[in-house]
Amino acid sequence: MERVINMTPHDINVLDDHGEIIRTYKVSGKQIRLASDLVKDVPLEDGTPTVKTIFGDPEGLPEFQEGVFFIVSQMIKNALPSRTDLLVPAEVVRDGAGAIIGCKSLSR
Repeated sequence: MERVINMTPHDINVLDDHGEIIRTYKVSGKQIRLASDLVKDVPLEDGTPTVKTIFGDPEGLPEFQEGVFFIVSQMIKNALPSRTDLLVPAEVVRDGAGAIIGCKSLSR
């Protein structure tokens, strides 16, 4: 049986076509993050300082385990294209105020 572990900082609700929650993946308490450094960049013409964010290796990424999937942010998935065990919320559903209330699927 497959197991899905939510490595994001919030619960993930999967909704059906009628907007009803059919599954909730609760936060696991563990997160995957990319190491990052800020590098000073050329200031704007008005003198406002700018920086570039340089991303490094993932922190907190479990080893691949057969039959285990990890829900992560799109940024993490993009940084690790060879990992076939990473899922991201897809077909995001928002409420009237624009807040995300869930998704209709998970993208591999």
